[in-house]
Amino acid sequence: MTALSLRDVRKSFGPTEIIRGITLDIAAGERHCIIGPNGAGKTTCFNLISGRFPITSGEILLNGERIDTLPPHKINRKGLSRSFQITSIFHRMSVFENLRCALLWSRGYRYSFWSPLWRQKGLNEAAEALLEELNLASRRDVLAGLLSYAEQRALEIGMTIAGGASVVLLDEPTAGMSNTETDYAMTLIRRVTEGKTLLMVEHDMKVVFDLADAITVMVYGQVIASGPPAAVRANRAVQEAYLGALEG
Repeated sequence: MTALSLRDVRKSFGPTEIIRGITLDIAAGERHCIIGPNGAGKTTCFNLISGRFPITSGEILLNGERIDTLPPHKINRKGLSRSFQITSIFHRMSVFENLRCALLWSRGYRYSFWSPLWRQKGLNEAAEALLEELNLASRRDVLAGLLSYAEQRALEIGMTIAGGASVVLLDEPTAGMSNTETDYAMTLIRRVTEGKTLLMVEHDMKVVFDLADAITVMVYGQVIASGPPAAVRANRAVQEAYLGALEG
């Protein structure tokens, strides 16, 4: 099955066309990386998929249903969640409180003056379990803004998957990390996205080729290659436009 489909998707800002007709299918359960030089349109593509920007033309489908006319919160409720390049967490709340907030909607909780969150046993147990899965249990009561950079990224990944989305978008999850932090992040991503569809923008080629089942290369808002890692690595156009420059 195809989890996510883009059909001749285009995006213009005024007279400038940034995304120039992307057609792409992401298979259900696949780990798919988008790579390309700065300015290729990778994050813009994420913003279109997640509803942050409206598309200019084309279609975006999630599990066969068009989502390109929906606002972000409705796309999320249909099973798609994303992280951002700049870590997006609640800095003045504890790690536990961040995760509990991320769990609320999917667990059926709405605002109620008579139902304080500390009384919600099932919700709190789910947050505790997620803390363990993220290896953040020892940081449970620490304010999120005081975590290390790698821990903040781990927390954001946890918040991204907390709602139970079947399709997860991660935007440069290992950017700015040391080799040790990157290894930890890769292990975490593998574990928490097991059984889910993962679409990831990443610049670290070790992460890309170790993690991805398929790779798409974007240059100037267009797809120049897409397929298994070995085929993409061997593609002459990709070598000339991107990989060759990195390896050189």
